Amino acid sequence: MKPDYLLGFDIGGTKCAVVLGRKVPAGVEILERTAFATETALGPQSVLAALENRTQELLPRHGLVHSNISGIGISCGGPLDGRRGVILSPPNLPGWDEIHVTGYFEAALQIPARLQNDADACALAEWKWGAGRGCQNMIFLTFGTGMGAGLILNGRLYTGTNNLAGEVGHVRLEPDGPLGYGKHGSVEGFCSGGGIARLAQQEIRKLWEKNGEVLFCRNEKALAQLSAREVIEAARAGDPVGVSIFNIVAEHLGRSLAMLIDILNPELIVIGGIFMRHHDLFEATVERVIRDEALAASTRTCRVVPAVLGEAIGDFACLSVAASVLG
Repeated sequence: MKPDYLLGFDIGGTKCAVVLGRKVPAGVEILERTAFATETALGPQSVLAALENRTQELLPRHGLVHSNISGIGISCGGPLDGRRGVILSPPNLPGWDEIHVTGYFEAALQIPARLQNDADACALAEWKWGAGRGCQNMIFLTFGTGMGAGLILNGRLYTGTNNLAGEVGHVRLEPDGPLGYGKHGSVEGFCSGGGIARLAQQEIRKLWEKNGEVLFCRNEKALAQLSAREVIEAARAGDPVGVSIFNIVAEHLGRSLAMLIDILNPELIVIGGIFMRHHDLFEATVERVIRDEALAASTRTCRVVPAVLGEAIGDFACLSVAASVLG
């Protein structure tokens, strides 16, 4: 049987998944996904063994053996060294220090493997099979728990000298502001799930100091537990405080995109996560800020769109890395 099947391993701080896909004329078809909680306390070798065991159980269910799989793609949050296939102490994976994951799976499963950070993997997926088909210059932004970016430049994934290209979340937009990526006022501080919650906490405390009322958050206990979802729900319901907070987020997202447009001159920016689910709340403000801030000629040639692979983007992401194993 021709090796037309792909395996993807999505390694995260809270859960891991094994994804089986099949190459089809339109791209790739997901055949099965199996997930399990990441028990970081047991150490990385336990997680790697669990991924291997899930694979050994999954393949026979589809009548497959290892030789039917053309490649394994591993998607994981950084820092990592994709060229060596080594995970380098990600903050959400304590104890994962210099873990040679591609070597482990190539030895255990006898299938070629490749490692890529999750933002770059999502960029590959949207470029190959999603909103970015046919693009030569595309940026993908995660906008989830954090803010990361994957860069497709001149028809190739660009990762930089040591896999750190595209760390947009680390750029400081304001001298002060919500904390994100180790910096107050960073892009991630304003444009991430955690950042939105922290921004809301700051803005609500300011209102309380002026004796203002916030209907969706009335006391310190509620404020301490406030989530980005509650802020989004308030904005959708027309709550003036929720709308105001969301406008601040959209303003800073627009400034971030204008900076990327001016520096990289992309034809497309694809955004996942919170933007993907709620882009209607962002669009007007983001478009206005880009028009005001970015070069007009670059703005005219760039579209900003939500990711089209939806909630399955993480599955397609690791499979896109698998598809790149053999070129």
